[in-house]
Amino acid sequence: MRHLYCLFALMPWASSAPQPVISQLETFDLATNQRTVIRRDTGRFEAPNWTKDGTSLIINEQGGLYRVAVRGGQKTRIPTGNITNSNNDHGLSPDGKLLAISNNDLLPGSNSRSSRVYVVPIGGGTPRLVTEQAPSYWHGWSPDGRTLAYVAQRAQGDGSFDFDIYTIPVNGGPETRLTTAKGLDDGPDYAPDGQTIYFNSMRSGKMDIWQMNPNGQNARQLTNDAFSNWFPHPSPDGRWLVFISYLVDQGSNHPADKAVMLRLMDLKTGKLRELARFRGGQGTLNVPSWSPDSRRFAFVSYPEN
Repeated sequence: MRHLYCLFALMPWASSAPQPVISQLETFDLATNQRTVIRRDTGRFEAPNWTKDGTSLIINEQGGLYRVAVRGGQKTRIPTGNITNSNNDHGLSPDGKLLAISNNDLLPGSNSRSSRVYVVPIGGGTPRLVTEQAPSYWHGWSPDGRTLAYVAQRAQGDGSFDFDIYTIPVNGGPETRLTTAKGLDDGPDYAPDGQTIYFNSMRSGKMDIWQMNPNGQNARQLTNDAFSNWFPHPSPDGRWLVFISYLVDQGSNHPADKAVMLRLMDLKTGKLRELARFRGGQGTLNVPSWSPDSRRFAFVSYPEN
């Protein structure tokens, strides 16, 4: 059999060329436990947000942002002026009127790109820069729409660099550092009452889900298991927390195209429920993606061909 395998490997049709990525935009219904595919495309798109009116999802693809109809899956580009290198950290203000965008900017006086945060009207327009410093990756709006929470890498007093969680007024101003623990802190998302920020952190030695007060105080660990747990998102009614778990510990990385599962935490009881397993990771659930009625959330899977 080994000789036969080698012969097949030499055939011209037995190509080892990489297969094109397939992306599936899906929703999960908590009442029925059903997954529904909204759109399936060749190529990589990522990170859905659900619009305030419940009719559309917003994704990023090849540097652009697109609105995808929940019914029918039609895709239309959101005009964002000269901001054309958007990454997968974007999301809607609580009133649904503004869209926060993390864009990989060509920085002044530099030949390199790094992420900074902008806001733009949901219908499109000229983006307004909020974070002057880079890198900055948006992750959450405060419920009153006045504050953005994001992850940023900044120089520390000892000359080292670390990724921590910061906040900044949406109209601009000085940023406030919320976390100081060694190791990566990421994925901040506000509870709907504004009294809690959920996030993921390496401070215990492994990536787990945590929560803290909106001023960064009183951090409490919520998960402690064999998985790498990332990107917690509370439902609009405050009942549920959905997040993604890598089946194999990934350290401080969240790579694409790995074995992952979606899990749901009941915030009243702390009980965990596994919802689905598939191929995913980076791009699957980076940003808030709940439907306005808290019944469904959206995510992206990357099935193998």
